Amino acid sequence: MAKVRIKLDSIDIDMLNKICDSVKDIAKKSGIPISGPVPLPTKKLKVTTRKSPCGDGTATFDRYEMRIHKRLIDLPSNEKVLHHIMKMRIPKNVNIKIEMKD
Repeated sequence: MAKVRIKLDSIDIDMLNKICDSVKDIAKKSGIPISGPVPLPTKKLKVTTRKSPCGDGTATFDRYEMRIHKRLIDLPSNEKVLHHIMKMRIPKNVNIKIEMKD
């Protein structure tokens, strides 16, 4: 039987968890067993810059970090459930990718 793999990623973990919960609720209401959401490793993007605009002076630095959180959800292929998932409102800061697996 074909499976559907949903990959979610975002820098806002609260919105990501809300979307995962809503996907779980849709699957639970239709009686479909799902596996997930499985948390994947968080990607940390780091940038270190000097505080001084000219580069001279004391050696003080600003450290910026952006974290990208990822989740993975697997569920059996069901047209009704996929239709509901595709109609969900997804915020701009959450990326969603839906794949069909055999």
